[in-house]
Amino acid sequence: MSLFDYLKNTFLQPRLPQERIEEEIALNIHFKVEVVEFADNVESRSGETVARLLRAQEGLDVSYFEEPFSKSFLNLESRTLFDLIDRGQTILDKTGADVLIWGYREADKIRLNFQTPLQYEKKGNSFVSLMDSLFLPAQIFESVETFPSSIVTLIYGAVISALNTTNKPQKIQKRFLLKKTISKLSSDNSAKSLSIDYLPYIMNFLGIIYLSCCADEEKEKDFKIVRNLFETAIKHQDLIKSPIHLGCIYNHFGQLYACTAKSANKRPAAHFKGAISSYRQAQKYLSKYNYPYDYGLISYRLAQLYYDYWRQKEDIQALRDAVFNLREAEKVFTFALFPEFWADIQGDLGHMLSLLGNLTNSSEISSLAITSYKNRQKIITERRDPLAWAQIQEHIGNIYYRTGKNLGNKDALEDSLEYYHDALYIYENMERDDDGKRLTTDIAKASHELSYLAE
Repeated sequence: MSLFDYLKNTFLQPRLPQERIEEEIALNIHFKVEVVEFADNVESRSGETVARLLRAQEGLDVSYFEEPFSKSFLNLESRTLFDLIDRGQTILDKTGADVLIWGYREADKIRLNFQTPLQYEKKGNSFVSLMDSLFLPAQIFESVETFPSSIVTLIYGAVISALNTTNKPQKIQKRFLLKKTISKLSSDNSAKSLSIDYLPYIMNFLGIIYLSCCADEEKEKDFKIVRNLFETAIKHQDLIKSPIHLGCIYNHFGQLYACTAKSANKRPAAHFKGAISSYRQAQKYLSKYNYPYDYGLISYRLAQLYYDYWRQKEDIQALRDAVFNLREAEKVFTFALFPEFWADIQGDLGHMLSLLGNLTNSSEISSLAITSYKNRQKIITERRDPLAWAQIQEHIGNIYYRTGKNLGNKDALEDSLEYYHDALYIYENMERDDDGKRLTTDIAKASHELSYLAE
């Protein structure tokens, strides 16, 4: 089937009214891109060249940020990494951009990196890391007119792939633009004139673009195409000068296998193992001391993988590994710097430690679960989000109930009743009848256990 036929069958077939409205909204969405003046030779205007080229692309509003400031942090050294992220976040906040493009000259090459507001957050849904680097010959940036069209499309695809889409219309538009980008790239050979030195970086971004487009689909063909792109990049790793870039490719292998493990009907265990192995390999190059944000995000993804693997295989070691990796992520995404993500990690820790404590009959682990849930309530307060707060109270109540019942602990049962009643009060005020009925039953069971101990 040709790409046109695929697009026709996917986007042009009869839709329900709500779907048509969402697609009409999506097609009118323009994503805001900010190109920061590149760290380049004084006489060069390479950043302006990229901005001008991207302004001609579909679905983008492109601005050029040329306020002067030192860009020495763009060397990607670990000691300046925090300066890079902080400066980029300041510009993103100031401009409201969806994607920020950095450019940095290294000898006769220009290196492009892409930063987004949710890049190191749980809510981020992009496969692009700030460390992902696209190297291109500096000389091609000298003229808009002679800039290879396929490289323009590649940069455009990298920008679209980097987007963190927060609603359905944005996701529809992103996927639609990626499909068109892949179609253009498959029919344009103008990049073949570049030397082989650039091959691993181009293959890496081609893999990202394709993965970003097909991640939610269950097609073995797509998996093989993306895997081949990343494998081609790895085969030419002798051309990669910094371990950072090798780590990024292994990270994408992990993302690919993880997506396939969730959607594939065949060989899910093999895909889980492939994802875990690739992520671990990535962390050897993106270590927690040199590149903590990437390391921490990979740790969080590993935790989710181990948890899903435990659900399938009931291998308790996988659950322990999930907790370990959450603890690693917790060290990076702290309460002070990443309060929302930290709170999400605490919620996951509470849930997984609760399961582990129940499976091992360990009151100590159950106590750790309660601590994690209470940590989450430092962000999810009763005033800010009463329903989520009440659900946490119920979870804590469940842990106290199990502890009290299993150990014959009167104090734990009394604590469970206290937390259950807190949650019930919220459920009743919000008229959540099903939740209220369930909790009333739990309260009755806890009261019965308490009465039995009192006899």
